[in-house]
Amino acid sequence: MSQADRADERFRQLHGRPPVGVWSAPGRVNLIGEHTDYNNGLVLPFALPHRIAVAAAPRADGRIAAVTIGDDGSPQRSAPVPIAELAPGRVTGWAAYVCGVAWVLRDEGFATGADLVVVGDVPTGAGLSSSHALQCAVALALLGLAGAAPDLDRVARWVQRSENDFAGAPTGLLDQTASLRCVAGHALFLDVRSGAAEQIPFDSGVLVIDTRVRHALADSAYGDRRRGCEEAARLLGLPSLREIPDDQGDGAVGSLPAPLRPLVRHVLTENARVLATVSALRAGGDIGPFLSASHASLRDDYRVSCLELDVAVAAAESAGALGARMTGGGFGGSAIALVPVAAAEAVRAAVLAAFAERSLTTPRLFTATPSAGAGRDR
Repeated sequence: MSQADRADERFRQLHGRPPVGVWSAPGRVNLIGEHTDYNNGLVLPFALPHRIAVAAAPRADGRIAAVTIGDDGSPQRSAPVPIAELAPGRVTGWAAYVCGVAWVLRDEGFATGADLVVVGDVPTGAGLSSSHALQCAVALALLGLAGAAPDLDRVARWVQRSENDFAGAPTGLLDQTASLRCVAGHALFLDVRSGAAEQIPFDSGVLVIDTRVRHALADSAYGDRRRGCEEAARLLGLPSLREIPDDQGDGAVGSLPAPLRPLVRHVLTENARVLATVSALRAGGDIGPFLSASHASLRDDYRVSCLELDVAVAAAESAGALGARMTGGGFGGSAIALVPVAAAEAVRAAVLAAFAERSLTTPRLFTATPSAGAGRDR
């Protein structure tokens, strides 16, 4: 049963009537281009087959109420909240991601009371953007109830505002845009500064290694890294690190205080790796070395890796992966590995053995191929 079917069925069970519609949005894997989005840089994500679906119907009392269905099938309800009274800090926990979207849409002129039922299979806390999949699905559902269909770039920015200002997580635009704009069989080459996007054919898929080390971006050092980049740009007199000329990168890095230098070095080299990866994909070349170099930079310069991610990457590479890297914000979550079919079983076995040898929690492994972006299912 699809996530949309599940959402429709549970809505009928819980509310005794059919929903007006069901909308869904996928999680994402970032093939390469990490921590570059909030620096106006380059990214290359693709959508996962895993989705979060929202069944929705309007309420006449101007309130928003949501029910999320847990892995065990049990419902968790949020208390109905008047949309007119929503404000940052008013709602906490998972419901903040739902109400934050309603809060932003209210300010944009779309104050629609709604009953929502949420189901999904995007792993939470795994660096695969479950929170953005939820928010994008909720945004499309509420806009659908309001009879509105604004462009997806605006929706992405509204979701970013919800995440930043209501939920309190200082994320960039990568995850929302990927969930909304990716298409099956492709990776999305996005220039965050200009908004220019190109669908790059990529149907190989990757092995996702969910380390099961959970992270919370709102509570982690993610914000410290972002503030460091912003401070570096300020010291350089630039609006963002993207404005550093290609031929002046070394000089710019060297002019900064020592703690900021590795952050800027990562952003500059990661943008270059995205360009190299896109060129290789267009030419049918090997992208593995760029993935591995990205992980080394995230580990050593940006310092957002952890033991489990490093173990996953090293084990995959030693067993025949063409390249591997952490994906997502870091401090836990998932790694990805580009694995030839002939090496698939060996890589899986090596990763599991490496975790067992270190008495680490057994990771979840699955293959992900580029899938469709968000939309209305019915």
